Amino acid sequence: MFELKKKEDGNTYHFVLKAKNGQVILSSEVYNSKSAASNGIESVKKNSQDDTKFERKTAKNGKFYFNLKASNGQIIGSSQMYAGEAGMENGISSVSENAPNASIKEL
Repeated sequence: MFELKKKEDGNTYHFVLKAKNGQVILSSEVYNSKSAASNGIESVKKNSQDDTKFERKTAKNGKFYFNLKASNGQIIGSSQMYAGEAGMENGISSVSENAPNASIKEL
């Protein structure tokens, strides 16, 4: 499920994608409008089906994470930090599995 939230400033929006167990598996950048955030959700649904859109990264602290990129190369979502590569790959699989048919809940 996607959760679309208005930020505390009241002018910007952010969304997260949660797995069936309620864990956040992808967090968006901040958007200047609700419609831009909604477009971001649609972009996640579409691009999560293309493994080449997932950018696998290693942080300076040695932990692993990934970014999901749109066709234009912009980051549309980032994962949490994972202790190992296997966890990161499981996170990518979870986004691919959950995003396409996920409902949207406005908070």
